[in-house]
Amino acid sequence: MSTFLEDETAMEAFGATLADVMQSGGLVTLSGNLGAGKTTLTRGFMHAIGYEGAVKSPTYTLVEPYDINGRNIMHFDLYRLSDPEELEFLGFRDYLDGATLCLIEWPEKAKGFLPEPDLAIDIEVVKNGRQISWQSFSDKGALVDQHLSKNFLP
Repeated sequence: MSTFLEDETAMEAFGATLADVMQSGGLVTLSGNLGAGKTTLTRGFMHAIGYEGAVKSPTYTLVEPYDINGRNIMHFDLYRLSDPEELEFLGFRDYLDGATLCLIEWPEKAKGFLPEPDLAIDIEVVKNGRQISWQSFSDKGALVDQHLSKNFLP
């Protein structure tokens, strides 16, 4: 599935819609070039579930944990990852417990190490907006796909 988002507000709205349906744990990957809007989407997600602070990409720390209203969310930015096995040192597998939601920017940096996501999102800069596409890989992902399609496709 794919749709065009004209600005930052639309990207945050997409993230908020994702938050509406991703009520429990899972794995969502966010791909796209630098400045595509991966963190903007995450900010929309986080604000929708009640987080009031600044949402920044954890480029140097690799992971930013959030515990908001009983929801455990781990925001990963793997841009600076030099070896996928570094995720082992972060205890990544512990977060795949079914209760924690992992939002992962730059998943291609951990190719071969990450399990298949519930939902893979790709963001491409197109003129003054973004073309966002998504694909589901699980039953949970299929439910998210249906919800996003209903809200963002004509």
